[in-house]
Amino acid sequence: MTTLSQTESSISLRKIFELWWPLAGSWVLMGIELPIVSAVMARLADPEIHLAAYGGVVFPIALIIEAPVIMLLAASTALSRDWTSYVFLRRFMFRMSGVLTILHILVAFSPLYDVVVADVLHVPDPIREPARLGLMLMTPWTGAIAIRRFQQGVMIRYGQTRSIGFGTALRLVVNISILGCGLYWGTIPGIVVTTVAVSFGVLTEAVVVNRLVQPLLLRMQTDQNTVPLPLTMSRLLRFYVPLAMTSFLALIALPIGSAALSRMPRALESLAVWPVMAGLSFTLRSLGLAFQEVVVALIGYPGAKKMLGRFAVVLGLTTSSLLLLIAATPLARVWFGDIAGLSPELTELGRQAIWLAVLLPGLSAVESFFQGSLVQNHQTRSITEAVAIYLFTSASILTAGTYYGQVAGLYVGLLGVTSGLVCQTLWLWYRSSSSTHIPE
Repeated sequence: MTTLSQTESSISLRKIFELWWPLAGSWVLMGIELPIVSAVMARLADPEIHLAAYGGVVFPIALIIEAPVIMLLAASTALSRDWTSYVFLRRFMFRMSGVLTILHILVAFSPLYDVVVADVLHVPDPIREPARLGLMLMTPWTGAIAIRRFQQGVMIRYGQTRSIGFGTALRLVVNISILGCGLYWGTIPGIVVTTVAVSFGVLTEAVVVNRLVQPLLLRMQTDQNTVPLPLTMSRLLRFYVPLAMTSFLALIALPIGSAALSRMPRALESLAVWPVMAGLSFTLRSLGLAFQEVVVALIGYPGAKKMLGRFAVVLGLTTSSLLLLIAATPLARVWFGDIAGLSPELTELGRQAIWLAVLLPGLSAVESFFQGSLVQNHQTRSITEAVAIYLFTSASILTAGTYYGQVAGLYVGLLGVTSGLVCQTLWLWYRSSSSTHIPE
């Protein structure tokens, strides 16, 4: 067992691939969770209602609440350099996840829910109560995600990425088992089956990852690593607050999108297809999103930046080409109709809209390269700026589509996401090219 700092000084495409593919596999397993969930709900009672409740309300709100903990993966990879720093960061993780779990409880179990869902998001009436129940059942989500991502950062730092894939595989097994039981039983509401499966799945992964990381923590305690700049709260906040804001701004686009889709033509159909489309897009985008922590871990080595950039381009072209292949062939109907179980009308809507998402996987790979470089250089504020640009661009297009009112919300939503990600990636490229390294 060796840390990355003890590996060879030169970085090859093979080494990048060896570190990346277990992470990519883990992300793909997480990515296919949403399509599987959507496929099960589509085969239970009132599929449009429950698909819209989960994809348009429960999942976006749960993600926004957990937004501050998402970047714990990058923070742990970059900052868990010694046992003292690890313990300091772990204490920070527990406090933050505790506060966010209390916030989740307030939103799900109090009148605050009606304010958010009815007054702010204007969610259609038939969706509100199923979504409320689903959000209640998702209460363990934030804490489990925080523990999982924090400990996974240590695994990446020690080059033990295969263990991450094992934990995610067990999560998926638990998830599918519960979904299968719900599908076999057939009378439990889809939103209940889904949120119970997702909650138990992520709790399982958190427990497994926490167990697998223990040998690495014992090794960290015995290592005599010295850090020139000890981790302090002020230094941690300067590094982490922009990352947390980045996650929040990125995820706040989800309920903004749901609110906009609810105000456009074919609102219920668009909200029902949205999670199925998001699942397909995210499955391919996840291959690129998994690349960020690889960049954080490796970019400091001689010649690594050039090799990592080359890997990002190849990865981006490959993943976008795969989505283009699906869009241009009968595979689109297979995905939306046969696999996701959508009605012929919803299948046709998804098949036509998928063209607007073709660039997303490729942009995600390039975005991860630039973001990883900026995280390693502690230029995290630049990442927040880029996400703010994404949010402004996508929100502007959604607002224009709402006022125009002649185009189905699904088309406008995908156009907003793609245009926003293009602008975000361009800003990251600009900031990355002018960034300077901040020594550790």
